[in-house]
Amino acid sequence: MSALPDFALARELLVRRFGRAAATYDEVAVLAREVARRMDERLDYIRIEPKRILDLGCGTGADFGALGKRYPKAMRIGADFALPMLDRARGERSLFVRLRSLGRSAPPSLVCADASALPFARASLSLVWSNLLLNWLADPLPALREMHRVLETDGLLMFSSLGPDTLKELRAALPDTHGTRVHRFIDMHDLGDALVAAGFSDPVMDMEVLTLTYANLDELLRDLRLSGSANASRARPRGLAGKSGWATARNALEALRRDGRLPATFEIVQGHAWKAQPKTTDDGRAIVQFQPRKVRG
Repeated sequence: MSALPDFALARELLVRRFGRAAATYDEVAVLAREVARRMDERLDYIRIEPKRILDLGCGTGADFGALGKRYPKAMRIGADFALPMLDRARGERSLFVRLRSLGRSAPPSLVCADASALPFARASLSLVWSNLLLNWLADPLPALREMHRVLETDGLLMFSSLGPDTLKELRAALPDTHGTRVHRFIDMHDLGDALVAAGFSDPVMDMEVLTLTYANLDELLRDLRLSGSANASRARPRGLAGKSGWATARNALEALRRDGRLPATFEIVQGHAWKAQPKTTDDGRAIVQFQPRKVRG
């Protein structure tokens, strides 16, 4: 069951937007890079030596370097639903990563795929890394089930997502009389429920708030557009807000200025979960494990 049953995103629109944003994404991906840095720090406290890593929603491949540095012996695979993003990762960034990691790890393999239908065998991966992907899914459960399927037993899912307070200033300022101007983001507790429903065990999550500041509203909207992150709700307005609507929004945001800058809140949900030993077979039969009997001396 979807955590947001009355919410839908236009997937075909997302594919087009992220495809168009491939050439400009890196220049405005400040948030994604900061979240990736924090995700990488969390791995300092997790003991795992993965053989195969999937960067799901890899975009232009910006996280390949850190993953290769931390796990130089692991095979890295990048998957994204926007082919131009993968072309970008395969091009200039791929060359940079190869030069930086020369002699340490093989270059990543790249696959164009949907998170809800991964082209990988069951139990074929050790670590799934997913940086700010889940917030682009109206219902994360099918994708989480796929991540669970492709992970080997004791494999790890490491993820981040945007929470409901993301862009709360913009949401409050823009008129919503004709539709949703800023689309919704899943709550941390609903995401935890989805992880458990997908079969993951011992999910650990926390939330923090990051605030980016902008010179004006146009600068914020530009960053959202160039990163492919504009509103993709199926309930979004098809027309403009009108001069009066935008004037009202700008005035509301102006009242929030801090030290001459406009704040934009991003609620970041980070977490990890494990694929534990199965308790049942695929057809529902219980798995009973027998331990060898100790011989007394």
